[in-house]
Amino acid sequence: MHKLKQFFTRFLLLAFLLPILSNCSEENGQLATQKLFGTPNDVKEILKRGKLTILAENSSTSFFIYRGKKMGFEYELLQAFANDLGVPLEVKIINNLDNLIHLLNTGEGDIIACNYTVNKKRAKNIAFSTPYLRSAQVLIQRKPKGWRKLKTIQLEKLLLRDPIDLAGKKVNVWQNSSYYQRLIHLEEEIGDEISIIEEKGATSSEDLIEKVAAGEIDYTVTEEIVGRVNAHFYPNIDYKTVLSIRQKIAFGLRKTSPELLKKLDKWLLKFMTTKSFRFLCDKYFNPENFIVDSYEYVTKVLKGEISPFDKLFKASAAKHGIDWRLVASIAFQETKFHPNARGFGGAYSIMQFMPGTGPKYGVFPHSPVEKQIDGGTKKISQDFKSWSEIPDTNQRMKFTIATYNCGRSHVEDAQRLAKKVGLNPLIWDENVEYMLFNLSRGKYYRDGVVKSGAVRGSRTTRYVRSIFTRFENWKKVIP
Repeated sequence: MHKLKQFFTRFLLLAFLLPILSNCSEENGQLATQKLFGTPNDVKEILKRGKLTILAENSSTSFFIYRGKKMGFEYELLQAFANDLGVPLEVKIINNLDNLIHLLNTGEGDIIACNYTVNKKRAKNIAFSTPYLRSAQVLIQRKPKGWRKLKTIQLEKLLLRDPIDLAGKKVNVWQNSSYYQRLIHLEEEIGDEISIIEEKGATSSEDLIEKVAAGEIDYTVTEEIVGRVNAHFYPNIDYKTVLSIRQKIAFGLRKTSPELLKKLDKWLLKFMTTKSFRFLCDKYFNPENFIVDSYEYVTKVLKGEISPFDKLFKASAAKHGIDWRLVASIAFQETKFHPNARGFGGAYSIMQFMPGTGPKYGVFPHSPVEKQIDGGTKKISQDFKSWSEIPDTNQRMKFTIATYNCGRSHVEDAQRLAKKVGLNPLIWDENVEYMLFNLSRGKYYRDGVVKSGAVRGSRTTRYVRSIFTRFENWKKVIP
């Protein structure tokens, strides 16, 4: 009798489950199963496993590597939360954002950290944390040629400022994004069609911004905070045409992780009242605050003087076997010869050492300027010698300058890409330079030969050109 009762109980449970599972999509089916049986990845399991795993994208707001240091607004936010939990933070880079919710709900990660806008469609499949940012959606458009010479009123007349004028325009956006939904609603509001070009999740918002800057597409949409940060890298883009109200941005979690959500919400509400949170916001969303301090560059180059520290540059360069004018040109680019400058990511000193690199060269935040210059000169000299396979001295100097800016691993990635497409991996100009410039684009940094992911290649290529041109000019007038 007892066995017969067990049989009917199991039969009834199965009869109850089958209609639910058969009427759901694959993803919703996973959610239904998780709701009934739970998931092993809530707080106790995370503590037992010994790590918190986040699903992030390579972007200026989510996660990136700068001079060998892991950075990103959401990364640093969740790093602080992981520290509070007492576990290390693991980052899984997601190259196709179309897979985000599926990867979260199948246990590949615990939290989505991809500058995720809260909306009803996503909320059907995942839970959202307390919002930690609010940002309006804005139109990204390219400024006209010669825009620097135009007065503000002239420039404004040439830019699209009224959303009504988007009628008939081509706008490229990720098809599963809140930007796509906003454009659909905007079509209803303006009573006309917008030519919405649907992009797959493998093309990030920042990829599309770069395409606008490069003239490959005309328009895209992103959050205002992302537009503001990217305008720092691409001065020819405009992000000031607002298309929406300020929307909530939050972390995504499984609906079957209630304890993790509860802990994260409680921690966020407390952390967002602290100076540390305000510092992170300024650091990542107001990049102008982290440009080196203004330092009036009053020198008499034509009389043979570059800086107040020429004697120190000359002595150190002679010791390490490198041209002192090259070292001085890098110092000028980094800080305008300001020994007390503080830069992005915690960089310090006249040579802008990162906290994890400076001590290797005997340079600390309060080291005297002589030590700062000597440490920088030593690194530049070592980098120059390490590129001994580059036969041309000028080309080797350019590899050296690029290494100082973005790290050797990214330059080596660009070399491998150059070789793959038939360019010369031992020549910087229009060869490795070209591939490094493209390493901010998914098509390139997701290539199998790339080992260190994305980098702001356009910034590094401009950095190399500026420093080398100045160095060449100084050589003509300075002995």
